[in-house]
Parts: sequence; structure tokens; C-alpha cells
Amino acid sequence: MLKQHLTWGALPGILVLGVAAISATPLPENGMPPSVRDYDSSIPQKSFQRVATFGNYRNLDPAARDEETVSEIMAATKDGRLLVYTDSPGERIGFVNIADPASPLPEGTLAMGGEPTSVDVLGNDYALVAVNTSENFISTSGKLVVVDVKTKSVTGEIDLGGQPDSIKISPDGNYIAIAIENERDEDVTVAGVEGGLPQAPAGYLAILDIKGMNPVNWVRRDVDLRGLAAYGGGDPEPEFVDVNIHNKALVSLQENNHLVIVDLVRGRVTNHFDAGAVTLDGIDQTEDGIISLTESLADVPREPDAIAWVPVGGRDLSMIATANEGDLFGGSRGFTLFDRAGKVLFDSGASLEAIAVQHGHYPEDRSENKGTEPEAIEYGRFGRDDYLFVGSERGSFVAVYQLKNTRPVFKQLLPAPLGPEGLLAIPSRNLLIASGENDDPSFGVRSSLMIYQLKTGQPTYPQILSDDQSGSPIPWSALSGMVAVPGQRDRLLAVWDSYYSESMIFTIDVSRKPAVITASLKIQGGSGDYDPEGIAVAPDGTLWIASEGNASDSRPNRLLQVDPSTGQVMQEIGLPAEILACRGASISRGTLGSGFEGVSVRPGVGGYRLFVAQQRGWDYTTAECEDLDDDAGGLNALGQPNQTRIWIYDPLAMTWKHIAWELAPLPENADWVGLSEITRAPDGSHILIERDNLTGDFAGLKSLVKVPFTATADRLVSRSEKAVFDLMPRMKASAGWITDKPEGVAVTSDGRSFVVTDNDGVEDWSGETWFLDLGRYRRLFR
Repeated sequence: MLKQHLTWGALPGILVLGVAAISATPLPENGMPPSVRDYDSSIPQKSFQRVATFGNYRNLDPAARDEETVSEIMAATKDGRLLVYTDSPGERIGFVNIADPASPLPEGTLAMGGEPTSVDVLGNDYALVAVNTSENFISTSGKLVVVDVKTKSVTGEIDLGGQPDSIKISPDGNYIAIAIENERDEDVTVAGVEGGLPQAPAGYLAILDIKGMNPVNWVRRDVDLRGLAAYGGGDPEPEFVDVNIHNKALVSLQENNHLVIVDLVRGRVTNHFDAGAVTLDGIDQTEDGIISLTESLADVPREPDAIAWVPVGGRDLSMIATANEGDLFGGSRGFTLFDRAGKVLFDSGASLEAIAVQHGHYPEDRSENKGTEPEAIEYGRFGRDDYLFVGSERGSFVAVYQLKNTRPVFKQLLPAPLGPEGLLAIPSRNLLIASGENDDPSFGVRSSLMIYQLKTGQPTYPQILSDDQSGSPIPWSALSGMVAVPGQRDRLLAVWDSYYSESMIFTIDVSRKPAVITASLKIQGGSGDYDPEGIAVAPDGTLWIASEGNASDSRPNRLLQVDPSTGQVMQEIGLPAEILACRGASISRGTLGSGFEGVSVRPGVGGYRLFVAQQRGWDYTTAECEDLDDDAGGLNALGQPNQTRIWIYDPLAMTWKHIAWELAPLPENADWVGLSEITRAPDGSHILIERDNLTGDFAGLKSLVKVPFTATADRLVSRSEKAVFDLMPRMKASAGWITDKPEGVAVTSDGRSFVVTDNDGVEDWSGETWFLDLGRYRRLFR
């Protein structure tokens, strides 16, 4: 054990940086996100704030709510009070009443007889739905389905001659433009390129002339787009279409890396140009469990997906915005503004990647592919301000920009549904809506629509982000355990979990809003393969990390003592051999893998002890291991112990003890209840997180629990000895899809309490992190 006393004032690895508060600032010329020092939250401003989340499963019959159901592309009636969205897995469209945007209401679904790919709404009367009915990639077909939105019934169908993708009605209501993609087979190799072009049949733009309100009278004209693009010119792949007030349709040919402008009145191509390529510096191109913005890609085709006409200041439609998702030849990871002749006016370069890292939304598991993968883009003029919204499919966020003399100025990042596919601005109601195409009923993360409203006031998200070092933001995500630095009012430490291949310790400055991650320290040495879930500070200044084990014990539960100045592991402490023998010899009833989920330090005479939270109970069938069973309080309805335990380790004596913890009752539909964290409050009591494993509308138990130290004297903490603070109201206040994982809690020396949620590394979760400032902890448990 380290004997010297380490002071916090001069630790090179955890140096606190001076940080200003957060507000809005332009992107620097180097394309990186704004430094936190440039923000000023004292300036009055407007911001988009999420007011509601609508789970699309709510539109299904109760008996069918476990089915996959998504919202991809959406549109609104002219009055902005009804949303219509496409649900391709269910071959239906859905309706949502947003008369009160803070309380969206389900209005059911309607079968389409095929896969709906896009939708737009004509006035307040008809939803026009592009539907794919193709048998395969060669025998392509599709139809336009006309739906009366009042009666929610089909009033007509029009053959489109091929497989449609995007649809847009002209602002004057006279024309419908539909991108007929006839998409490629990605498993076919052409000229050495897997999924390459050409692959017949070729795509085209379909135009329908609206002649009255009877679809029988609507006339279809097709515009040939062949021979325009340098790559695959004989097989145009139109992906997205937008129409301006002059009846000019803008069409993206994604795999061809080309943009086309079509005069809808004459049905002729008036201009077209190559979307070009971009060289990216400061990205993460290697999927290795490490976020590192140190790599480059040269001459990556932009391959735009969504596109938008962008009028500046409400004037002429002078710009074109593209979301450069990339596809066939890579991912260009940004967005671009062109003039109508194809000149690049602005390109975001790698800045969207850096913004994602700064906000904890970077999807490291997509580094070898297309990174944040910007797929959606939307323009809206709110009052006298021009906004551009860029949706990241893999980072599950919306980047909000304000246009200043044709230059986008980054304003804020909005948390979005998992896999945002569509964006819709409704400026007349100060609304922005994002739709999510990913749905995982078994995991409980459901596809949803999220509604944001432009309001006066500071953004409510993010609540934590990172400072920059050497021109790049500090990488962070998947925060788990947390602790306050003794004697310092505004400094916390946190760890991230085993989602990443390197274990890290973060310093957090909570003197500002949002809180700012100011430094990171890598844990080095030791046996490795750690899963940090808790952190505590010993009286001698060393750090103790609780590393969670797994079911097979190939990753054992461990306590790590770490030098705070170097990150070096000084010693590893595992459970006693007799306990490990019982684990190895016993048959689990499903809870064997529950391990260390938090650690706290309790000073005492002649040393200190470590209190370690075990997430769920262990239930053994081996007689000689009965003393280690957590089933003394019986089993719940799922056959799991109603108790878990708090382990106690004495570093001086090198001995282990444990006390029982009676868990809260199992909520309806939950698989388990367990502990996620333990920390010590200034009055000597223990504060723990107790929660279920449910998310969103189904979440039932997310709580802070306070127990006096005296409650541990009889080696059992019963439910009656707990003071409970319900976290659910604070989590619901985010108006989002509630995470199942509040993972870290810290109480500062002056009694301020903070809770952080784990975003699972932005994989199978939206990347959203909530850092809750709960105020004085004593007030929570009155």
C-alpha cells in the first residue's frame, strides 16, 4: 500500500482547467467544434428544447406492441397539427396528433400494401405516400397511394413504374416530384466494385401534375437522368428530392455522387454537377475501442443522401445543402453548402465528428465505416433567423446551425431518437421533429418521434460535455462510477466502462453549466481487461476503482488501487479463493454474473475500509456455499434473490466481510432490480443507486437510496432503513426516452449531489447522457 500522502493541488494527470460557461459560438476556421472557453451562458438567447417523445409502438394495438415499428420519413398537414410517418417494416403509415406538441396522441395506422418509403402532405387533406412493391432488384415496381387524412382511408393509387424513394410536393401544390431509385443490389460486384454501378433498371424522376383533387386526373411524366454522372451515368440512383418555390426539383444521385436540378414545369434537367470529394483530417478511422481523432481520409466522395434548398434571409433560393452520408465509396462524415452552379460555399469537414466526441455521442463502433453518418438535413426559417439541422444516423443527434451570411454557425446539439432518419421543421409553430428508424422491442429501446420547440432560454441539453486539448475535444462516453474529490467543491472524478478497450478516469468541473470534462487519465499496468464501474478517493490520495466481473469469471471482480498522478495500477484485489471456488462450483440461477458496481471509502481508526456494491444477488445450490447465498430474503417472481450485498474490504488487514441488502420489490415487466453505485455523503451515510432494467415508458424504478452507517451494524440493510429519492420525475423532465442506467452518483464536500447516466457507448442506445444536478443531498431525503 502506498505510504506517502498525495495532494490534489498539483496532480499532472488530473489538472483542472479554467472553463467558461456554455452558450453558442461560430465554428473556428479549422472546422473544429467551439472551445468551451468561448461560450457565455449569460447572453439571452433562444434554443430548441425537447418537449415530448412519442413511442411509435403506441400506435399499435396492445396485443401487437412487441412488433417492430419505426418512423422513418414524416410530413405534417399545412396547419402543423397532424404528423404522418412511414413505417416500412410494418408496411403502413402512422398518424400522430400534435395539436399540443408537449402531449402527442396516437391516431392509428393504415396499411399500404407494400413498403412505404416517403410521404408528403397536400394541404390539410391528403397524405401522398410513395410505396415500394418491387419483387426484387430487377423486377421493380411502386405506387403512389393517396390517403384522406381526415378519414384515414385510401382514396386512390397511381402506378409509378419503378421503386420509389423520396417524394416532395411543390410549395404551390401543382406538382409532385418522386425519386424513382430502382436501388442497386449491394451483393452484386460490378467492375470489381461490390454493389457497384451500373445495375439495371436505371432510376429516374417521376413528376405528377396535380389537376384537381381527384387522383384519377393526375398525369405522370418521367424525366430521364441517365448520362449525367461521371460514375454509373447509365444507372442513376436518385435518393432524395426537394422542391423550391420556383418549381425546381433538386435531386441527389447518391451512389453516382451527383446532384441534378429539374424544371418541374417543363420536365427538363436545367443543371447538374458532381458533388465532389473531401479530405478529412482529425477523424477516427479505426474501430479498436479507442476514440482517437488523429487519422485522415483523402478524397472521399461526398455521396449526399438528404438534400435541401436553402434560402438565405427568406430571399432567393441561393444555396443547396447536402447531408453527406456516403455509401458506395465511403463516408464523408459531414455536410456541404453549394451554390446552384455547384460551387462549394462551405464544407463541414471533420467538425461534425469532433462535435459528436465533445458531446459524448461519437459511435466508435462505426469508425471503420462512416462515423457519425449524417443522413438527414432540413432548413427552416424561424422568425427572422435561418436554421439548418443536420441529423446523425449513428450518433443519434441533431446538430443545429444558424446561417450567418451563408456560413453555418453551430448553435447546439439535440439528443435524437435512435437512428434519426427524418427531420421536419414546422416554423409556423416553432417546432422541429426528428423520427427514429431503429426499434428494438426485446431490449426496450423503442423507435420514437421527438419533438423540439424553439423557446427563449438556455439549451437543456447537453448537461455535460468535454473541453478540448491540443485542438481536439477530450473523448468521453459510457460514464459509469463517479465520486467527488475530497475538499473541493466543484470537482468530480468519473470512469467509463468496458465498452472501450482503454480504462479512463475523467475530471469534471461542475462549477459551470453544462458541466465540463477537463482532463482524462488512462489506467495503466495491471492485468488489464477491466470494467470500471465505481471510483473512490482514499485518505492518502490514491484512487480505488471497482471493476465488474462477468458470469464466467474470465473477467473477475476486482478492486484496483491507482496512482492518481500516473494512472498506474498499484495493486489488484480480488475476492477470496473460497468465494471464487463457490462461484465456480455452483449452478447459477441467472445472477452469477452480477458483480462490483460501485465503491466508496470510509475512513476509520488506523486506516480505512472500502464498501463495494454488488449489483444483484447470488444464488448458489452448493450446500457448502450457503453462507454466500443472497436468498435469505426469499426469491422474487422470476426466481431471483430479493437481496444482494455490500462487500467490505479492509486494505490494511486484507480481509473481506459482507452485509445483506434487501432490494426494492420487482416492478411490473422488469427482469431485475439491482444496485448501480455507492458513495459516501459528508454526514457519513451511504448513498446508492437502486434501479430496474427498464427503459422509456416502461421504466418503473430509478432511485437514490440513503442509509445511515448504523444501518449496517446488524449486517442487513432492510427496506425500512432506506430513505428513498425517486429519480423518475427528474429523468422524465428531459421529455426523452428514459435510459435504464443511472450509473454514477457523487456528493461534494458542501453537499451538492450529482447523478450521471450511462449511454452504452452510443451502440444500441442513442448516446444521450444526462448529468443531473440534484442540489443539496439533505433536501432529497426529507
